[in-house]
Amino acid sequence: MLQRPLPSLESWVSYLSQADIPVLKRTARELARLRENEENISGRQLAGVILHDPLMTLRVLAYIEASRRRSQTTDITTIDRAVMMIGVTPFFAKFENLPLVEDVLKDQPQALIGLLRVITRARQASIFARDWAVLRHDLDVEEITVATLLHDTAEILLWCFAPTLMLGIRTLQAENRGMRSAVAQQTALGITASELQLALARTWRLPNLLQSLMDDAHAEHPRVRTVIHAVNLARHSANGWDDPAIPDDIADICKLLGITEASLMERLRRMADIPEAPPPTAHPAQPDTASHPGRLE
Repeated sequence: MLQRPLPSLESWVSYLSQADIPVLKRTARELARLRENEENISGRQLAGVILHDPLMTLRVLAYIEASRRRSQTTDITTIDRAVMMIGVTPFFAKFENLPLVEDVLKDQPQALIGLLRVITRARQASIFARDWAVLRHDLDVEEITVATLLHDTAEILLWCFAPTLMLGIRTLQAENRGMRSAVAQQTALGITASELQLALARTWRLPNLLQSLMDDAHAEHPRVRTVIHAVNLARHSANGWDDPAIPDDIADICKLLGITEASLMERLRRMADIPEAPPPTAHPAQPDTASHPGRLE
């Protein structure tokens, strides 16, 4: 595990891209349970377990890209299609005896808590994004779901392999209220998690479409805004639904979806545990006229 920051973005990418990515113990346990009856399980059941864990999702997509044939011209952008490409029985053979997050961080309980919080946030964000993609009649809801789930995997990997540094970032922010995460990361690591995320995605040769959906610089596209708003709302609501950033999040989401705040809050309550009193509205939202279900290429 790293105790000091590496000297450059390239060195961070080299270190983390060669690491053996661990998965959650629950994921390994669920996969073992399915394997006992592998002749009777479907690829969709397998995908459901994988998508509960952003690290397992990353392992599967990175494996697909590393093993793809030159003749294969179609990108695999969803876990359902990845499992179909690998096959159920070969999948279990290729993904057995996986390292576990809980073992990697057994001597770092506070770092494990930090990591699990980010994973919980990623899951919640993917639930939000899936619902909004369905509402927007997105061409491929699963792509939006996967991109959102993976949006913060660099932060998860940093908790895995640089836990002391990540705990230092948490202390830095506690001592400097209002310090943005990107500023704290740059100060402690010499990089930001978002630039590391995109650099790792390129190194793993993740599909260009997923890279674009995870890149906040493409926020002019409604599909990317779906991911961004889901990630932001999950991040802010993790602090409590009275977080001061949430009113702006709500306004942005209403604008993207072209619905009222009341309609949005009704949908959110089906997906998250929200107190009865809704967060205050920052300002009335105008419909997002640029929002359409077109595919981001």
